[in-house]
Amino acid sequence: MPQEAPGTASDPALRRALLRWYDGHRRPLPWRGERDPYRVWLSEVMLQQTRVTTATPYYHAFLDRFPTLESLARAREADVIAAWAGLGYYRRARNLREAARVVVREHGGRVPGEPAAFAGLPGVGRYTAGAVLSIAFDHALPALDGNVARVLSRWRALRAALRESRGAQALWALAAALVPSRRPGDWNQALMELGATVCAPRAPRCGECPASRWCRAFALGRTAEFPPLPARRAGEKVRQAVVLIERRGRMLVARREGPLLAGLWEPPGVELAPRRSARRALDERLAGLGLRARLAPAGTTLRYAITHRDIRAEVWRGELVVPLPRSARLRWVDPSDPDVALTALARKVAGLRPGP
Repeated sequence: MPQEAPGTASDPALRRALLRWYDGHRRPLPWRGERDPYRVWLSEVMLQQTRVTTATPYYHAFLDRFPTLESLARAREADVIAAWAGLGYYRRARNLREAARVVVREHGGRVPGEPAAFAGLPGVGRYTAGAVLSIAFDHALPALDGNVARVLSRWRALRAALRESRGAQALWALAAALVPSRRPGDWNQALMELGATVCAPRAPRCGECPASRWCRAFALGRTAEFPPLPARRAGEKVRQAVVLIERRGRMLVARREGPLLAGLWEPPGVELAPRRSARRALDERLAGLGLRARLAPAGTTLRYAITHRDIRAEVWRGELVVPLPRSARLRWVDPSDPDVALTALARKVAGLRPGP
C-alpha cells in the first residue's frame, strides 16, 4: 500500500500533536486518569447518550452507593434503577448490573481484560469494549462515538455518518488504523475531547485545533459539510392520560412495564387512541390494576418527551372507592424519597400536589 504524504491523517506527527494537546488541555473530569476497570466502565456507560455535566453527579452518587463491582452485583435491580433515576436509557443500568453479576460469577469478580471475554458481557458493544479495554488495559482498540466520528470525517473529508451502515464501517476502519500501540486509551480520550470541546458540530474552533494541519475539511474550507447530516426521524405525537391519587401526603404509583422505562414508577396512566375518551380509558386501566376510583379532570396537561416521542399527558385526579389490592405493581410513595425510581412524568405530576 503506498505511503501517504506528510500532513495526512496517518502522519505520526498527528498522534504526537494530539496527545501533547490532550496532556495540556483535557478537562479535569472525575474518571480521567482512572485505571480501575469498573470505574472506567461505569463512566463510559453513563456517558452514552448523556452529557458530561449531567453524568458527573450521577457518577459520584452511583459510586457512593455501589463503590465496587461486587457491591453492584449484589444489589437489587430496583436499587440500581433508583440510583440511575433521571439519567434515562435505563437499559444501560440493567445491563451493567447483569454484567457485574456475570463477572462475579464467571470471572472471579475481576473485569476480564481479554477482548472476547469483555465483549461478551451483557450490554457491551464495540464502543464500550474499545473504550474500557484501551483505557484500563492498554489494548490498541478504537473507540468510535459521535464526537470521534465527526473528527475523523473532517480529517479525511469523508462523507460518512456513524448512523449509516456503510459510513460506520468506513469510520471504524479509519479509527482502527489510527489508534497507536502506545497510550491507546489516551489517544481515544484525546479524540473524544477534541470533538467535545474544539471540533464542535457547529462553528468548530479550527484556530485552536492541534490537528488542523492534518484536516482536509479545514484545508478545503468545508468543515460544515462533514460529517453529512443523517435524515432526522419524524417525531411521534402521543396523547396520554394519567391519574393523581393521594393519601396522607403520598402518591399512588404503578410499576411500568414494556420496552420503555420498564421497572420505573409513575401514577397509573394510559396512551389514548385518537378520539378515545380519557375517562373511559383510565377506568379500564385502573380496573386492570384492581382499582376503582372517582375521577375528575385536573385541568392540566403536561408535556414531556421520550426519545422521538412528543407526549402530552392529561392529568386527572382520583379518589379510591375500593381498598388498594395487595400487588407488587402498586405502591404508595413519597415523591421526595431519592430511593424511589420515578419517571420524569411522575415527578411532573408530583409537582402538582400542594406543598407542605
